[in-house]
Formats: sequence, C-alpha cells, structure tokens
Amino acid sequence: MPRPLGELEDAVMTRVWQWNRPVTVREVLEDLQRERSIAYTTVMTVLDNLHQKGWVRREVEGRAYRYTAVSTRAAYSAALMNDAWAQSDNPAAALVAFFGMMSPEQRESLNDAIRIVQRDNPLPPAPEEGDGEPTAS
Repeated sequence: MPRPLGELEDAVMTRVWQWNRPVTVREVLEDLQRERSIAYTTVMTVLDNLHQKGWVRREVEGRAYRYTAVSTRAAYSAALMNDAWAQSDNPAAALVAFFGMMSPEQRESLNDAIRIVQRDNPLPPAPEEGDGEPTAS
C-alpha cells in the first residue's frame, strides 16, 4: 500500500494527474507559484522523491526530465480507502460508518460504481439446492 502523499507531493501530483501528459519541473514550478512562493530546487526534489517512490516515471529530454504519472488519482484514492478498510478490526462496521458519512451525491456515485462492478464482474450464480457433491446413501 502506498504511503499517503504529503501536502507538497499532493500539490505536485495533482498537476501531473490533471495535465495527463509528461511535465517538466519548470511547468510544475510556474503553476505552483500562482499559489505560493516556492523554489525550483524544491519542486525538482519533490519530483525526484516521487520518482524514487514509484509515483512518476521520467525520461530525459534535452537537459531536463519529463515526468509522467504511473497511475491515476482514482487508483491512488482507491488504494488509500482499501488500506484503511483492511486495517479495521470490523470491516463491515467501518463500511457502514463510512457510508453514513457520505453526502447524497456520494451515495449515488457509490450506487453507480456498484452497478458498473456488478455488470463487469458478475458474481457466479449461487448453487441451487440439490446441486453439488452426491451424498452417500
């Protein structure tokens, strides 16, 4: 399970995910500077750390690297939720509590997701009574 991203790592990854293309340190820096004062070397270090942690891959282009996300934000969020759920001593109660925190819009999204998963990965039919291993008489 991936460790949750730190605040600056998340800000950088948000751009990489949103732009959905290879990015340079300079591009990320210029966009981050609209919100905060930050140094080029700081962004370069964050992207290097994200590369070492496996969040981004990089390719040399001229004298710089271009960074690309290894997975999507949705996959990252799903992994965090799965890890939190797996750590519970009562997964069913954790899900009930989590669903109880959801807004009506989030619950509708959950229902949509369940329908998609059920359509794409249907459960095998339950065995009918009398099916299965023969019994000794």
